[in-house]
Amino acid sequence: MPGSEYHMSAPTMTPPGATPALEPSVPAAKGDTPAPTPAHDDASSAMHPRVAQAHGFLDVWLEAVRDYEQVPGLVVEVVHGQETAYTRAFGVADRERQLPATPGSIFSVCSISKLFTALAVLQLRDAGKLRLDDPVALHLPWFRLAGADPLDAPVTIEALLTHSAGLPREADFPYWTGPEFSFPRRDEVVEKLPGQAMLHPAEQRYQYSNLGSTLLGELVAAVAGEPYDSYIRRMLLEPLGLASTTPDIPLGERGRRLARGYSALRRGGGREPVPFFKTNGLAPAAGFASTAEDLAAFAKWQFRALAERGNAAVLSGNTLREMQRVQYVDYEAEAVRGLGFGVWREGGKTFVGHGGSCPGHRSQLTLQVDEQVAVVVLANAQGVDTKHIAQVVYQVMAPALRAARQDPQGAATTARLGAFAGVYDTGFASELAVIPWENDLLAVELPSHQPLREAARLRRAGDTTFRRVRKDDTLAEPVEFELNPMGKGTALRWHQNRARLVR
Repeated sequence: MPGSEYHMSAPTMTPPGATPALEPSVPAAKGDTPAPTPAHDDASSAMHPRVAQAHGFLDVWLEAVRDYEQVPGLVVEVVHGQETAYTRAFGVADRERQLPATPGSIFSVCSISKLFTALAVLQLRDAGKLRLDDPVALHLPWFRLAGADPLDAPVTIEALLTHSAGLPREADFPYWTGPEFSFPRRDEVVEKLPGQAMLHPAEQRYQYSNLGSTLLGELVAAVAGEPYDSYIRRMLLEPLGLASTTPDIPLGERGRRLARGYSALRRGGGREPVPFFKTNGLAPAAGFASTAEDLAAFAKWQFRALAERGNAAVLSGNTLREMQRVQYVDYEAEAVRGLGFGVWREGGKTFVGHGGSCPGHRSQLTLQVDEQVAVVVLANAQGVDTKHIAQVVYQVMAPALRAARQDPQGAATTARLGAFAGVYDTGFASELAVIPWENDLLAVELPSHQPLREAARLRRAGDTTFRRVRKDDTLAEPVEFELNPMGKGTALRWHQNRARLVR
């Protein structure tokens, strides 16, 4: 629902136009799709062999995701502490104008907006202007919904922040209905509120609610004594230096930096353009626009703030930690929430962040706080699983960044296997990407949902011979490569079947 919350590369496999890390790039693929934008601010660790391999892996996998899912534009950025560890932009921000996507392209980030609204609420709490256990009606006297039992606990600010207030998911308007996507003004939301009914008593069940986050924006305006967007710009966006982030879609950037949105894939294939929209009164819940560069800067600020013992710019580290801690759990709904932040576990690690889904756009901001690794994913198409993409990007990048810290000289990764890297056409199932990985090769079919998990590891057994590595680290069948006179792989044979290099 709107507002709610794939394959690989070695340096030689860097997509056309991207900057190779260790090996020369292969010739550009045919076609008129703009090439991926190269990294522009990679950290010094980017030249570490393991990090360069991770870059190459992601270049190939992300390009395959974009191609196979027909996503017009896809932008990914990885933060490590205060450094940008990876930045790529694939495809176009506007297909009709053939404007290339860049890390500075502006996308609707939809529900990531809720993080900024939550930060504003906690700012006001820290300033002594409200308490999280305050009833919402204390600050918004007009707040009332039908069906509320006076014996039930009142709806509190904290309940709105954790989506446990019992409110309906949406305001009483069909704004997620296309093709118009007509969002109401704030006064229209307020006017219709008394006609909406509580779904259940407060703090008993999880119900994700854009209405609740919209009310938090109204609360910010009432307590601060100024319009919501004015407060957000003055107290958050400007101090954080997020010059390309706005509380609503900057329609003046159409034809320039603003990415045009596209529909989900149709049954017959392809995606249709979606009209530009403004969320009006729903801005605190879903209205923000931003860039990968700005969201990466937002993540860097969070890592700085969390490192502070006292006050940090905009918000104290203690308060940010409070927001990112688990504050509400609904086991039946499998929902775990901080204050504004989503919290989840994967691979034995805890992540925080938020995703976004608006007409024609999907987005994700994921942070692994202990390792200070954050991933930003922006796509200008519906139905793209940006949260999953961000998790795969983390799975690829985080171990490489750890290896760079533990072995700065890269002594453990010295084999030069770029001659064998490339994408091979099996003529049977799909493409087969071959990627240098540590001192081995990885081979994975494209597209792949879990490329690391699904990859086969190939270990060198001769000049042009490799053998598949079993899970118990014993060696299985051979894989033979054919090289051209320049020493570059042109084909491989696996189980007696031949696949030729196509890119």
